[in-house]
Amino acid sequence: MHEAMIQLLTPVGLLTVVVGTALGVFVGAIPGLTGTMLIALTLPLTFGADPLLAMTFLISIYVGAISGGMISATLLRMPGTPASIVTTFDGYPMAQKGQPERALGLGIMSSLIGGLISWIFLFSIAKPIAGIAISFGPFDYFSLVMMAMVLIATIGGRSLSRSLFSGFLGILLSMPGIVQATGETRLTFGIPMLNDGFQLLPVLIGMFAVNQILRDIVNSDQHQASAAIATSGATIRLVDVKKNWVNLLRSSLVGTWIGLLPGIGANIGSVTAYSIAKSSSKHPDEFGSGCEDGIIAAESANNATIGGALIPLVAVGIPGSVVEAVLLGALVIHGFQPGPRLFDQSPELVYTIIFACLAATLAMALISYFSMRLLASLTRIPLRFLLPIILTFCVVGSFAISSRLFDVWVMIGFGLLAYFLESRRIPLAPLVIGFVLGPIAEENLSAALMSSNGDWSPLLTESKSLFFLLVAVIMLALPAWRCHRKNKEGKNAIEKF
Repeated sequence: MHEAMIQLLTPVGLLTVVVGTALGVFVGAIPGLTGTMLIALTLPLTFGADPLLAMTFLISIYVGAISGGMISATLLRMPGTPASIVTTFDGYPMAQKGQPERALGLGIMSSLIGGLISWIFLFSIAKPIAGIAISFGPFDYFSLVMMAMVLIATIGGRSLSRSLFSGFLGILLSMPGIVQATGETRLTFGIPMLNDGFQLLPVLIGMFAVNQILRDIVNSDQHQASAAIATSGATIRLVDVKKNWVNLLRSSLVGTWIGLLPGIGANIGSVTAYSIAKSSSKHPDEFGSGCEDGIIAAESANNATIGGALIPLVAVGIPGSVVEAVLLGALVIHGFQPGPRLFDQSPELVYTIIFACLAATLAMALISYFSMRLLASLTRIPLRFLLPIILTFCVVGSFAISSRLFDVWVMIGFGLLAYFLESRRIPLAPLVIGFVLGPIAEENLSAALMSSNGDWSPLLTESKSLFFLLVAVIMLALPAWRCHRKNKEGKNAIEKF
């Protein structure tokens, strides 16, 4: 713990946090660009760097991007990130009333407090959870991964069938290459380049950077003109904290809890907190017309999901969303083995992630406060100038991994695949998490079967494994039961009519 703190407090560590957070805030403020895209693009830049500084940089981008989305959401009614969609409900109306500084000030204050509250939970419960998970055997861990993927499919998407299809497609795409258990090649179709499978980084860059570029090109005529709002500085007052402490605490706790659940994400956290704030308000009619309580609930919740989502990532090695899946891939690329033993094997890495989250949260508030004019001007940069630069970084980043043109084609192929899937309303989160977790599940299952001489019964006889599998079955059965009940109620209503 002390080593992580000392490294973060060095000039290089502090500069890494500031630069990463600033990049995240600026990119998050530009409609059409996302934090996930930026993390995927900057991951190749961390090759050869100190892994601790690399993870500090990526975590800082993550924190900054979630917060930066409120800038365009408030000034343009265009959320820079999906997490800031709810902020447009009250942030934009308040800005149109001539109070953009007030709206942005409330957003910065709420983002800071939400991030700090969720960090307290990240710091205090991640290690106990890892201590429990370290007793898991290979059968238990395989069942845990299966449960996580089912939860992501059933909670994270509107259609269970589409989410399950996406998850299984991700597992299928992770299968080409050499099987670790046997040393044989599979699904390579005689292509030597596929002996190592699809490299994670070109896949991530394709699915989130190239895909986003394609979507921005198609929807380029839908970007509205920037509002001419001058921001001389945001107003942050301690009296606002005292006045709204109940809303701040409640929304931050909701965001932290939502972040813990796999496959939900910051946008659902902000929607849930906003709904609770509105239902418990003495003036619910004011929500949606520039209400301060709405901005506070949305921004404190979406930033609180960061600390909550990092808990299962560092404690168990299970990503809760697409961003965490990319961060999990970064751990693998830098030679770490994600999972409950990460605390014992690389404690300095875990505490670097934890304290980088805290440092980036503080840096985010300062950067957002002192660069409000610049951030407002960034929202007016036409995407036609940015997209060619981003595409160039995509190609260079994919090629730099192994100096193979094949990886560039993989990047393009996965970008087209992601664009096609999203156009058919098939979520990408289950696919990415299936691609990342599929090999981990296979590795644990192979180890488990070798230890049991091919006996599958421990999957059902070991208590923890059975519990995880039962939860997965229940989560799969619930949507079918609800659909059956809804159809039955509909038939009864028709018969009564």
